[in-house]
Amino acid sequence: MSQNDMKFCNSYFLVDPTKASVVDLLLLLFSPNLTSARFIDSPPHTLKSFRRSFASRWIIALAVFLQKILIFIRKPFAFIGSLLTYWPNLRTANGGFFKLILNLFTGKLVKPDESSATYTSFIGCSDRRVALDEKLTVGTIEYKSMLSIMASKIAYENKSFITSVVKNTWKMDFVGFYDFYSAYQEKNVTQAFVFKASTTNPNLIVVSFRGTEPFDVDDWCTDLDVSWYEMKNVGKVHAGFSRALGLQKNGWPKEIIPLGRQYAYYTIRQKLRDMLARDKNLKFILTGHSLGGALAALFPAVLAIHGEDELLEKLEGIYTFGQPRVGDAEFGEFMKDVVKKYGIEYERFVYNSDVVPRIPFDDKVLFSFKHYGSCNYFNSLYKGKVRGDAPYANYFSLLWLIPKLLIGLWEFIRSFIIQFWKGKEYKENWMMISLRVLGMIFPGGSNHFPLDYVNSTRLGGLARPPPTIPTPEEKIALIA
Repeated sequence: MSQNDMKFCNSYFLVDPTKASVVDLLLLLFSPNLTSARFIDSPPHTLKSFRRSFASRWIIALAVFLQKILIFIRKPFAFIGSLLTYWPNLRTANGGFFKLILNLFTGKLVKPDESSATYTSFIGCSDRRVALDEKLTVGTIEYKSMLSIMASKIAYENKSFITSVVKNTWKMDFVGFYDFYSAYQEKNVTQAFVFKASTTNPNLIVVSFRGTEPFDVDDWCTDLDVSWYEMKNVGKVHAGFSRALGLQKNGWPKEIIPLGRQYAYYTIRQKLRDMLARDKNLKFILTGHSLGGALAALFPAVLAIHGEDELLEKLEGIYTFGQPRVGDAEFGEFMKDVVKKYGIEYERFVYNSDVVPRIPFDDKVLFSFKHYGSCNYFNSLYKGKVRGDAPYANYFSLLWLIPKLLIGLWEFIRSFIIQFWKGKEYKENWMMISLRVLGMIFPGGSNHFPLDYVNSTRLGGLARPPPTIPTPEEKIALIA
């Protein structure tokens, strides 16, 4: 993209892994001149002060290298994922393993329909719980957190599955399922659904964004991308998340003519406008797991850029789980002001060694990606604590390596005993137990799955500080 096309931002740093060769990455490590890298598009004034930073070049090279590996294995990766997903659905459709074998030999094999309300994703197969926890008090932050993670978890499923759960299991009003287009990737890449919590919170709308699918290369490349756009008075914002949310080639115009396309931000904003216009008592919350959490955290920022005060006043909370970083420190301050001004509850959940909340990296030089707001951190005993951020912020830490490996072993053991410890509803199936093995090899490898976030919201019990009452001066400042 040429500099002339970037009028909507002050500066930018764009990395294209498809243009990088292994030789390019090696040269990047040994050459402090980033302007010579053909796969980096950024104005010279942006790069000038960073040319001597080996740490920045190392992070760029590592991120691009991982993306290139993912792109190279795209087809076999997707094929393995489809097999791992199809097998448990095939077994379920035939009534179990032994009936499956019997049906196979008698010619009565039932093949699962991938678009049906009974077909579950890989995420769904690892944790088949869909019922809400009725023990939590309706209307509390704990209840909304539980409702949000369940909505975030089923966001990975197909439209029929989601519709069935919302209508038949939760007894709530299903509003819509959406498959959104990206102007940059020129295909549908972002999914979300909207429902109304009619049986418990009649005036509450929930918008749930789908997160990173385990075997979707595009999703992982978006998470690993280190590209950003810098906007005036807003700060640096992650390019991949912006594009997934609906960034146009000319930035964030307040209104667009979609020409038959649906873009996440613009479509959901219009849906909320329509619903809130019909019922002034309605409020809404945003939620998502992984990539979905990043989109939920970024959505109100664009509302603020567009001066959507009426919608922001109706935004009750943002609940994210395993959310990656969205922007830099300036963006964080911008969002803190937005959250404070409109009284928005921002609840960010991080479980144990989950790697995704620790990317993109905060190298404090070129990228400086940071989280905004406090962190609801849960350890492997599902004990919660409100902190500034999760420990070992960039994940890689030799000091923490052995403790993390030991925790991975404990989590594997825990998968066998948790049903006796916490109850049958927490029993882990064979797929999740298998994923715990990954956690013993790659610390935190299984920690990103929604199962641990579901358990955290149900078992955590956060120790929250007492609410602060704003002074008259603070109230006047907020109104101003």
